[in-house]
Amino acid sequence: MFATARPTTQPTTEPARRRSRAVIISAFAVPVMVVGQFAMLAVVPVAVLVAGTFRNARLRALRWWAIALATAYAIPLAAWAIGPDRAPSLSKDMHPALAGVIVAASVAFIAAYFVSRGRAARVPARD
Repeated sequence: MFATARPTTQPTTEPARRRSRAVIISAFAVPVMVVGQFAMLAVVPVAVLVAGTFRNARLRALRWWAIALATAYAIPLAAWAIGPDRAPSLSKDMHPALAGVIVAASVAFIAAYFVSRGRAARVPARD
């Protein structure tokens, strides 16, 4: 008559995979948006990347790379917001060297993600 509670069959690693997938997709989206002249909209993937990196314990090694990318993005954003002669968009106001720094920081984050992922797969489990 009374139904017993069934244990959930969902593995516990599934939410962590979703978060790490969102982080790596955001890392790929940042340089695409900056190079594609949508630099102001790139604040969304940068925020997702930083938040996802700090919320997921498995991505702890990537926190410094996330901070570097956020700082590289925040510098031209702050210069655009504070500057006296603002262009109508961040992409037009940003110096190409700063765009290159953002792209390089994102590529470094992506490389560090895949290197740390490869190391985690090679490390044997402790008994």
